[in-house]
Amino acid sequence: MLQAALSASPLNRWLGSWVQEVDGRSLRADGYAGLLGALLVLPQAIAFAALAGLPTAMGLAAAVLPCAVAALAGSSRHVLSGPTNATALALGAMLVPLAAGDASLLVPLALALSLLVGLMQLGLALARLGALANFISPSVMLGFTSGAAGLIAWYALAGLMGAAGRVSPLQALAAGVSVSSLAVGGLTLLVALAGRRWWRGGPHLLLALAVGMAACWGVSQLAADPGWSAWTGPEPLRLGSPPSAWPQWRWPLADAARLSPLWSQLLPAAAALTIIALGQAMSIAKALAARSGQHLDANRECLGQGLANLCAALSSGFVVCGSLNRSLPNLESGARTPLAGVAAALWLVGLVALAGPLLAWIPLAGVAALLLVVAWALIDQAGWRRAWRLDRSELGVALVTALATLALRLEVAVLAGVVLSLVVYLYRMARPALRTMGFDSQAPGRPFVVMDGVPVSPTLVAGVASAPPEKSCKPLPTQLPECPQLKLLRMEGSVWFGAVPHVADRLRALRQRAAASSQGQRHLLVMCKSMNTIDLAAADLWDDELLRRRELGGDLYFHRPRPQVLDFWRRTGFLQRLGPGQVFPDKQHAIASIVPRLDAAVCAGCRVRLFDECANQPGAPLAPMI
Repeated sequence: MLQAALSASPLNRWLGSWVQEVDGRSLRADGYAGLLGALLVLPQAIAFAALAGLPTAMGLAAAVLPCAVAALAGSSRHVLSGPTNATALALGAMLVPLAAGDASLLVPLALALSLLVGLMQLGLALARLGALANFISPSVMLGFTSGAAGLIAWYALAGLMGAAGRVSPLQALAAGVSVSSLAVGGLTLLVALAGRRWWRGGPHLLLALAVGMAACWGVSQLAADPGWSAWTGPEPLRLGSPPSAWPQWRWPLADAARLSPLWSQLLPAAAALTIIALGQAMSIAKALAARSGQHLDANRECLGQGLANLCAALSSGFVVCGSLNRSLPNLESGARTPLAGVAAALWLVGLVALAGPLLAWIPLAGVAALLLVVAWALIDQAGWRRAWRLDRSELGVALVTALATLALRLEVAVLAGVVLSLVVYLYRMARPALRTMGFDSQAPGRPFVVMDGVPVSPTLVAGVASAPPEKSCKPLPTQLPECPQLKLLRMEGSVWFGAVPHVADRLRALRQRAAASSQGQRHLLVMCKSMNTIDLAAADLWDDELLRRRELGGDLYFHRPRPQVLDFWRRTGFLQRLGPGQVFPDKQHAIASIVPRLDAAVCAGCRVRLFDECANQPGAPLAPMI
């Protein structure tokens, strides 16, 4: 009955086909997964609000309504959105210079940035540009998260020593270490690490925080004794009673007059936050979709994230995005539909309402200990090892992004990483491979093979057969000599203005080698089925190559150019200048047509006889191949 009602309602069209799968079993599974998500986000929302330098209530608000809206409006069934370490750290790093020491500006600035991020994400979704998030390379995210982990750990160490606010460990040492805070934080850290080691699938952070709260209460009782307080110092700083997690409606631009001088700085900061939040949410959604087999709509997910951030701005929250350390447990705990996100929001409101007085005992040193665990979890060691082993250029992008995250403003670091990754991509695309092709045997039906880096067969020296190798020796990969007059070259990649210098240098070197000998390879057959596109600069390049080849007494030919390339050549007049009989649909027709055009005098003295058509050329017979 429930399925029939949902299928017949407009929800089926607005929310997606998952509404047809809602039944009693799915509701129970989503309810349990939502409870786990609420238990996980409770200490995180508090910790991440502290990380951003914002009131606890904003962290809780960011974990309620935005979570439900992102789940219902997005595409992924399993992504749970809310406050995350990366966005909280980025937001905090941006708020400090924007506020310029005025603490009363922190909340209005956070709300304004959340609103701008939501509007930008919503604009991308409506323009169907959500797939632009795919241009944030995994290397940029790897470097950013690792750099963010370093910053989190750096400031958390100061909190572990009993310092309040965003200060460095050096400043905390200069002010004096609180023994009581260090003890409470150290105990919280040990429990969190033990839980991560032996109870990874459970709410071990919540357990560690509960132990830290108990320790804080115990140390506070001891601090009342003058004998103990002389040794431990003052009791640990506490969080205080948080307000309700129920959304507090507030117009995010209520302080627009105070923020007006800062709009020129708010816009680039919001753009960087949009990149961070959307990139993280999309990467998590794609990873979970790959594991669950779900189809992911990038624009729909971008829409869900944009609406979630608008709700965060309106309900006194701050910037949100998909959370990996809640989304993955959500999937693994059996969540079946996005209603698990709605359940997580409702469970969180109830937990805070029931446990509010207990939360007053949360020690700031305990929150710092949790942040140290979060920082360690952020470092993707497998990702770094993979980049080191497989791709040093991607490793360089990640390293530069990580160092920029540590040394620069975070929005600058992220944008620098994105630009650098695009530069690396353009550099690769600007160096398309030009590979020499040939044969490695005289067998019938032999395929063309790449000859670069493969030695010439020892059975042929200057085209004359020699003795075969010992049969007991395993033959090494070898190739036959090239045709003395015809160069076979495979073009791998598009030729555009950025690639023209690289391709032109290679073609010039081949021409110079051909001109240095009276029997040089003056004819060039370009196998260009992988040359997908060209531009005007590339058209001029091939025009110049045709002219130079004919000046040498040779010619230029093409094998299987793409239809779009042929159309471009036709419009530029290059095909007319090239002439008929220069473009071939397959290699066999190309060789059969080109060999008779070669210099007969050179063929008469050639003993390579590489092609079958060489048998019809004048001169020596084919050398026996062994």
